[in-house]
Amino acid sequence: MSKEVVLRFNEVDFEYHHKKPVLHQASFSIRQGAKLTLMGQNGAGKSTIFNLIKGELKPNKGVVSVTNNASVGTANQTVARKDFPLTVEDYFVRAFNEVPGNIKSRIRKVMDAVNLELPFERIIGDLSGGQQARILLAYALIQDPDILLLDEPTNNLDLAGIDHLIGFLLSYPKTVLVISHDADFLNLFTEGVIYLNNFTHETEMYVGDYYSVVEEITKRVEREEKLNAQLEKSIRDRKAKVNFFANKGGKMRQLAKKLKEETEEMEENKVEVRKEDKIIRSFTIPAQAIYGDIAKLTRVKVIKNHEPVFKKIDRVLKRRSRILIIGPNGIGKSTLLRTLVGQKEDGLKIMPEVIVGYYSQDFATLDFKQTVFDCLKSVMIDPSDEQTMRAVAAGFLITGDLMDHTVGALSEGQKGLLSFARLVLMKPGLLILDEPTNHINFRHLPAMIEAINDYDGALMMVSHMPEFVEKIKFDEELDLSKL
Repeated sequence: MSKEVVLRFNEVDFEYHHKKPVLHQASFSIRQGAKLTLMGQNGAGKSTIFNLIKGELKPNKGVVSVTNNASVGTANQTVARKDFPLTVEDYFVRAFNEVPGNIKSRIRKVMDAVNLELPFERIIGDLSGGQQARILLAYALIQDPDILLLDEPTNNLDLAGIDHLIGFLLSYPKTVLVISHDADFLNLFTEGVIYLNNFTHETEMYVGDYYSVVEEITKRVEREEKLNAQLEKSIRDRKAKVNFFANKGGKMRQLAKKLKEETEEMEENKVEVRKEDKIIRSFTIPAQAIYGDIAKLTRVKVIKNHEPVFKKIDRVLKRRSRILIIGPNGIGKSTLLRTLVGQKEDGLKIMPEVIVGYYSQDFATLDFKQTVFDCLKSVMIDPSDEQTMRAVAAGFLITGDLMDHTVGALSEGQKGLLSFARLVLMKPGLLILDEPTNHINFRHLPAMIEAINDYDGALMMVSHMPEFVEKIKFDEELDLSKL
């Protein structure tokens, strides 16, 4: 017996302030208990669909209907900066209009569900990226929603965290809709895909696991391209005959007219090929011409039992030094990178004159109020070279129509690509990458791997994506849990 539909989009149109369409006649339905992926290119409108489901946006045309007022809970990609000063308990309290009397026990229950143990008085902004990722999921769960929306839930999670999340989702009895660029993760629980076509702005519904759906889409594109190629050849042949016979008299001219009508009909029969996601072009990150010591690490802070402990180490980074920082969520990996960049503690020193290219997992290096144009221009050695800036940006799919947008208006994926464009323009001597694959379409990863491997400066990186890390050439791994 099939379950009833819990959510339906019926020919939904949406655009922001009379700009280009985001959705056009988007139609799909989701049944109770379904586990589906929302798939589409960075900036295609996946988060917009989430906001329409939550009721935070209203369609310009069409209907978004939620059956029997089903409740909706969302695990966002990142913790809002305004929530950083809150304690763990205060953060969960915000989920309720009326705080239940058993709030502490409910917090413990959802934190146990996401495999997280923290003092209630811990400050949200002090948590690691992985701990914040778990908090985001727990925040959605504490509302006990009928429809659970997950936006990049594996970002910042270590392998243990991802395995726990997969197990949780497989046993979760309610409806789940996920946005993620982690293909292996999606394939383990997805039973269908809603694809948002970035060119037609329509939605397409597919049934099957993630890899099967991607293969089906690829084969469909190949069939459509083959059909169009055959039609195009026939159209060219017909047009040549039309031109030949049109210059003749009598019946030949009538034949030309008939062929022309048939040619026009063939033109109309050409199918709209579903264009594949655009991918970024191959790129290089130029290295600053600097020699000798670039950075020194003699003392680092690690977190054990929720308390900071300082450990002595001896690491010197020079050109082509490449260190991968590893350890479980909460050990202090991102804190190490952030502290090194900020030069806030003894024992972590970057040499003077070194240009630091820092990719922050929470995009803390970006000013969300700046325009994209000014954000790129601000890191350039020669700000007057606008042609180079635009060419670099275009390579990362940051096109001219986005230049006047504020950084905050970009999707998380576009912010990630913007951050990489800035690294190229900076020409850093030290490259510090904190979860650089977060929010990034997996089709972009080969170009990023090649650029990082070819980078000629010093590199420090944190990443929880094994298939990405194993393709990067590192000199050593610094395991903070073993210090």
